[in-house]
Amino acid sequence: MGEVRTRRLGGGQLAEIREDRWRRGAYELVVDGTPQSHVDLGDPTELAFEYVRRMGHVIDLVREPGAPITAVHLGAGALTLPRYIDATRPRSRQQVVELERELVEFVRDELPWDRQASIRVRYGDARAVLGALPAGLAGSADVLVVDVFAGAQTPAHVTSVEFYREAGALLAPGGIVLVNVADGPPMRYARSQAVTLAAAVGPVTLLAESSIVKGRRFGNVVLAASRDGLPAEWAGPLFGAGPHPAAVLSGRELIAFCAGAPVATDATATGSPAPGRGVFRL
Repeated sequence: MGEVRTRRLGGGQLAEIREDRWRRGAYELVVDGTPQSHVDLGDPTELAFEYVRRMGHVIDLVREPGAPITAVHLGAGALTLPRYIDATRPRSRQQVVELERELVEFVRDELPWDRQASIRVRYGDARAVLGALPAGLAGSADVLVVDVFAGAQTPAHVTSVEFYREAGALLAPGGIVLVNVADGPPMRYARSQAVTLAAAVGPVTLLAESSIVKGRRFGNVVLAASRDGLPAEWAGPLFGAGPHPAAVLSGRELIAFCAGAPVATDATATGSPAPGRGVFRL
C-alpha cells in the first residue's frame, strides 16, 4: 500500500490522500472512506475516474482545441477538472466553489496546483455562493460543472429546477452545464434530474456506462445541457471517446428513458440516493 496522508476536517470527516499504487505521481482523495478525486501531478490530462473522463471529453469540444475558456466548478474535490482545463486550455479563467475550506487547504498543501493558473477558490455552500459571484460572470461561463456531494450523496437543495435556473444564468451563448449524478436501479433520481435540468437550461445529453443506463448497477451519470442542446455532430465523438461500454442518450432516446419522471422543485427535491455498502467505499 502506498503512502497515506490524513487530515480531520472541520465537520469531523476524515480526509485522506492516498498514493496510487499503480501510477507514480498520482494520488486519490478519499473522504470518510469514499473516493472523491484522482489527480496525476505529473500529467493533469490523465483522468482516472470514468465519469470525469466523460466530462473532459465534453469540455474538449466546447471551444476550439487549446482555446482558453471561462469555467465555474461547484464542488472542488482535488481540483481534477480545473487542473485538466488549465493543462489543455492555458489562460482559462476558473472559479471553484467549495464548502469545506479545510479540504481545499489539505489538497493545496499536499497536491499543489500551478500557482500561475487562473483558478480562484471561493468558500461556502454552492447555492449560496452562486448569488455572491462577481456580476461579470453572468452570461460568461463556457462550462459550469456541478459536482456537489456531502459524503456519497448530493444535497437536495442543489438538485431543483430553481437551483439549475440560477446556475444556468452563468452560461455564455453555447455554454454547457455538466452535472455528476449518482444513481442506481431503477434510475428514478437520474431520470428526474435529466428532466429537471432540461426544464431549467435546455436539451440534455446523458453520458454513462451502458450497464448503469440499463439499470444493472449503481454508478455515475453525466448530464450535459445547454440552451440549444449539444451539437448533433458531437454524439459520435463522445461515444467513440468512451470510456466503454458507453451510452450517449439525447433527443427521442432520452425522452423515452425519462418518460414519466417528475421535475424536482425546491418543495419536492430529495437529493441523490445513498449507494449500497461498498459501491464507492474503499
